[in-house]
Amino acid sequence: MSVNHPLDRPALNALTRRQAHLAITDGPATRFDPAYALFAAVQGNNPDWSALQRLARATGPLALFEAAAPEPPGFEPLDHIPCLQMLCDALTPGGREVDVVELTDADGPEMLALATLTRPGPFLEKTHQLGPFVGVRREGRLVAMAGERLSLDGHGEVSGVCTHPDARGQGLAGALTRIVTTRILQRGETALLHARAAHVETIAFYETLGFRPRARIDYRLLAAVD
Repeated sequence: MSVNHPLDRPALNALTRRQAHLAITDGPATRFDPAYALFAAVQGNNPDWSALQRLARATGPLALFEAAAPEPPGFEPLDHIPCLQMLCDALTPGGREVDVVELTDADGPEMLALATLTRPGPFLEKTHQLGPFVGVRREGRLVAMAGERLSLDGHGEVSGVCTHPDARGQGLAGALTRIVTTRILQRGETALLHARAAHVETIAFYETLGFRPRARIDYRLLAAVD
């Protein structure tokens, strides 16, 4: 496996550096604690898939998240989602202002419920603890949110952007994405996100905010075969 850029393997980048404290490892294989995320990776350009298989047997299904992610031996494929990785180092002017709240661990169950309903991407019991999240409440109910997930050297990932069906069409996703992206940029980092490659309208929406396509990243959910 040839790695041309650290962003080609964002899960490995996060798991071996800034978010290593959340990693479970077996030799060269590493994954997030499955309460936080399913992402996994194997270090090196000639992966030891047996180590990843042992890790999956011990901890459950996991997901490769990298450019041209392979279908490794010893695994059953559960899902494959081609994604487009997008970067932003400057937002486009404009955008609307909304009243937002800083979401905390106490909001976790409601955040999980919103993500389960709207399916912005994999969102688990403790995904909201991977980075700061902001949201919009209407009559006390959480109707939109966005936050950070993978933390990479020089980059922060915008993730979990979603809006309840009852609150769509009000510009909430754009406003929240701008807030999260602004905070990343103010740290002197580049913002990145991952959109489903087939969702051309979503990609076009992020392009209006100043994000630009960089590379295709594959999400492959796998279970170890006995």
